Amino acid sequence: MTETPDKIQPIITAGTNPAKFADRYFADKTVLAITLSLLILLGFGFRVANSDTESLSEDELNKLQTVAEYRENGLSGRNGEHPFLMKGLQTVSVSIGEKFNVSDEAALRFPTVLFGSLSILLLFLIVKELFGASIGVISSALYAVDPNAIGFDRIAKEDSFLLFFFLFAGVFFLRSQTIAEKGERNPQPLYYVTAIGFAGMMASKYMPHILAVFGSYYNIFQAIPQTKWRFGKVKWLTFFAVAGIAFLMFNPTILLPETWREMLMFASEKRIGHDAYEFAGELYRQKLSLWLAGVPWTFYYVFIAVKTPLITLVFFLIGLPLMFKKRLGDGRFFVLFWAFFWFVPLSVMGGKFTRYFTIAQPIIFIVASIGIYFAAEFLTKKLSRKVNWLQVLLGVVIISIFTASLSTAPHFRLFTNAIGNGTHNFPHDEFYDLSVREIVAEVAKNTAKSATVASETPYLLTHYANKISRNDLNSISLSDAEKVKTLQVGDFIIIAEGRRYFSNDVYVQYLKKSSNPISEISVNGTISARIYRLDENMLEQIKASAK
Repeated sequence: MTETPDKIQPIITAGTNPAKFADRYFADKTVLAITLSLLILLGFGFRVANSDTESLSEDELNKLQTVAEYRENGLSGRNGEHPFLMKGLQTVSVSIGEKFNVSDEAALRFPTVLFGSLSILLLFLIVKELFGASIGVISSALYAVDPNAIGFDRIAKEDSFLLFFFLFAGVFFLRSQTIAEKGERNPQPLYYVTAIGFAGMMASKYMPHILAVFGSYYNIFQAIPQTKWRFGKVKWLTFFAVAGIAFLMFNPTILLPETWREMLMFASEKRIGHDAYEFAGELYRQKLSLWLAGVPWTFYYVFIAVKTPLITLVFFLIGLPLMFKKRLGDGRFFVLFWAFFWFVPLSVMGGKFTRYFTIAQPIIFIVASIGIYFAAEFLTKKLSRKVNWLQVLLGVVIISIFTASLSTAPHFRLFTNAIGNGTHNFPHDEFYDLSVREIVAEVAKNTAKSATVASETPYLLTHYANKISRNDLNSISLSDAEKVKTLQVGDFIIIAEGRRYFSNDVYVQYLKKSSNPISEISVNGTISARIYRLDENMLEQIKASAK
């Protein structure tokens, strides 16, 4: 007879006797190890396969240029508004990649691929501490195959590193709580491993408010007399000393004056390259300091609604009310603080990108996993105890998401569910300059002589033009009206999805409505870029608009 789904059994945590799942499904450590190994391999395969299919983005080119400077001149403050850790790993990866003829794109993205894949294991470990191994395995499985999670881990940006170290710190932080309350052994060494995780977070992305998740969770137990999990002043001082030393080791460029100048320029919003973000077909000003006057507060909620696989979304809605039930135990408070300290500030800030959601997305998977677990328990009670409903539901869910990811591979960020209906509401982040290499090839094919190319990624076009020895192609910014006035008959204008701004919208609207491109580039059946070659009529209209 098949075992019934795990009941919630009390354990000793923080003196309040909250609950965890009994974990009969994964009591066999061999089965658990094999399952996790397969999930990590599957997740890694999705993330690494054809990782150089898409062109570098403008942001990624900045990283590649920083890597080149490190290799030529040593550490510097270039791109100093972002911490060093990821760029240091990229330097190693690109250097090794050159020896094995690995493309710049694949080598630059490999550290993100690797850390994103290892987060599958860390997500299991942190959820195991909160709710038990069954929920942990389900959460890791959802993360491994989700198209947007895969997409975030295939770009050379810092967000996947932030998530990795957040989970890393969380595993040891929560494990120290369990050890302290059970009195198994001295939890103090785990405090300092947690501190190293904190340092890794800060050396990945400067988002210090995320540390409030840990502080809030710790403090809710401190007024309970039975609580044994206490740091004390000396331990806290040691904790932050360890974190500070580790931070300097992970992020040595923080000591350079040039880094601080770059950070101050970024904080004063002098590094903003474009004046808008296109969201759901409308343009919005993209500045953090605009708060609710910038990109709408609904941004991330729309993202969840239209970009999450429907089957995950259904079980998320089932699991959400359970997060407020005492029977789920006190581990739910860590997830609730995690959600609060991410969604509240990031929703009201005026500047938004979908990749910021990387660190919050596991919340969706955890809550959906709880929904899957309790749905299995309900089906067991109501239908049959002879069927392992958890395995059935998990199989259906994973196959469904796996299929969705395969259908959009290797352009995973373009995935939308049935609610989104194929509409790309976040084109900047969904397309992310993925066709620039193909754009340059098309332009080169259509002109044998020198020409000017106007686009919103001039340095990126120059990078790829140089790679095919077309140094004669002069690249200018479409948002620079003075440069646009210098265009001549036979020059080119590139209209790329995700690169529509207030500064170029008049050109975009005119060309899309009144002119035929000489070439269109498509990915997954969607046009990602249109290439226009100027004739006298078009040139006259463009120059008139530039005035």
